[in-house]
Amino acid sequence: MNIIWYGQSCFKIQSKDIVLITDPFDKKIGLRPPFGSADIVTISHNHYDHNNFQVIKNNPFIIDSAGEYEIKKVTIKGIDSYHDNQEGKERGQNIIYVTEMEGIKICHLGDFGQNTLINGQLEKIGQIDILFIPVGGVFTIDWKSANTIISQIEPRIIIPMHYKISGIKGELLKLDTVDKFCKERGTSPKDAVNKFSIKKKDLPQEGSETVIMKVA
Repeated sequence: MNIIWYGQSCFKIQSKDIVLITDPFDKKIGLRPPFGSADIVTISHNHYDHNNFQVIKNNPFIIDSAGEYEIKKVTIKGIDSYHDNQEGKERGQNIIYVTEMEGIKICHLGDFGQNTLINGQLEKIGQIDILFIPVGGVFTIDWKSANTIISQIEPRIIIPMHYKISGIKGELLKLDTVDKFCKERGTSPKDAVNKFSIKKKDLPQEGSETVIMKVA
């Protein structure tokens, strides 16, 4: 499995000839939108920095709501959650996606805004190998709440997302950088990788590993 990051909450996850893209964004955020084709696109919520599925080629299967799906032997579960800590009263709903590819379970939290998992969400998420989690605050959870969620889910690999990076503009400049999160996790932005490749047999057997990614 190969993973690359386009910025914000947008990742390309490729398993052999199957491509999944998460939360594709509009160029208005200041970054280059994801390019190329995909088989599946997941959208956590209907904001311009997460829902630009029109940019993806090859007529992908679009998932933008809770439920259970199976596309080309890839299983995906969408779980209802909130974009804020006020049960959606400030920013509305958000969908958490749990995807299984190559026997690896991946959880993409989207623009998750809750300070803790509630209402059976943790049970629905289950055991997770790779967790994509927002850490920039303002519009989602911050690095402190991210660590609380990580302690609940206990993933093997943690990949932070949705934080302030070079090139973004507009209201996204309010986001925090990944630095505080890195300090808490004992890693450094200087260790960021261009691509993350993993096989099920190589997943950490004890504890967790934090992976910082560069924008593709």
